Amino acid sequence: MILHAYFARKFLIFFGGVFGVFLLLLLLIDMVEQMRRFGGEISFAEVLTLTALNTPMGLYGIMPLIMILATVAMFLGLSRSSELVVTRAVGRSSLRALLAPFAVVIVIGALTVAMFNPIVAATSKRYELLQERYRSGGQEVFSISSEGLWLRQGDEAGQTVIRATRAAPDGTVLYDVTFLVHTPEGGPIQRIEAQSAELVPGAWELSQAKVWPLAAGINPEAMATRHETLRLSSSLTMERIRGSLGDPSVISVWDMPAYITQLEEAGFSARRHAVWFQMELARPLFLVAMLLVGAGFTMRHVRFRNTGIAVLSAVILGFTLYYIRNFAQILGETGQIPIVLAAWAPPVASVMLGLGILLIMEDG
Repeated sequence: MILHAYFARKFLIFFGGVFGVFLLLLLLIDMVEQMRRFGGEISFAEVLTLTALNTPMGLYGIMPLIMILATVAMFLGLSRSSELVVTRAVGRSSLRALLAPFAVVIVIGALTVAMFNPIVAATSKRYELLQERYRSGGQEVFSISSEGLWLRQGDEAGQTVIRATRAAPDGTVLYDVTFLVHTPEGGPIQRIEAQSAELVPGAWELSQAKVWPLAAGINPEAMATRHETLRLSSSLTMERIRGSLGDPSVISVWDMPAYITQLEEAGFSARRHAVWFQMELARPLFLVAMLLVGAGFTMRHVRFRNTGIAVLSAVILGFTLYYIRNFAQILGETGQIPIVLAAWAPPVASVMLGLGILLIMEDG
């Protein structure tokens, strides 16, 4: 038990060290990128805010790389100090020596999904909003709720809030839609209800529309007008709507099941979000695979030859498994393979591969 606690503490120290190094690197790189992107348009404090909001997403994405590097660093250190030799000498095999790091990785993976994921979702969403505000001054916001879907478009002429009961799968045609037009000062000036609204370049094309003016001192119903077709200018584009629908990383894993249900009720395809949700649930297993791959190549004495090649092989294999996982995600999102297979097959296969390498390399 003392030995397991020692290995667990060692692994936590190495993981924390590698995590800290990548945190500093990402902060510096992203700060330079934000300064290059916005130049002198925003203050240094706003640059730091954008950097702090964007860095968690980068860390979350490279967590498998951090895990495999921490594993390689730990076992190389144990090999240099001959602690692995002593462990084998007292009758402990490599697999038993991995029990403590295995338990630590499971805990780290669970905390990553349960706690770090909601933080990343919140910071990423805030980053996108601030970036759009600094870039154009207007905001386009898309949200889905139990009451339907909501859009907000904005430019120098004012803001327009859009609500629809349902939409086409690509989000470019809205049904039972209401437009509430506001002045730049914030007051409403016009309400429009339409049977449908189709997004075309630079405008919404409304059919069977009714318009109520909301100026002070008039009867809106008496001044209302009906239109078979009506064109309303818009700063939204198909790409922005699809981007809002297609980025599940800004939704917390805890909120994703309800969000998928709301997407389907609104008429959108939720397959991409369902694949992402299943892959997040499988993330701890994939981190375990990174541990096994890293340990399989480095749990041997440094007096053996080709230690550098073994380390390089572990890192390259980790990258390869990571890209295979991403490729399976794309196949799942496009419907070429089932969702569960796309999310769980790469982690399970990676664990089996890591165990196989470990058993082949094991000489005790």
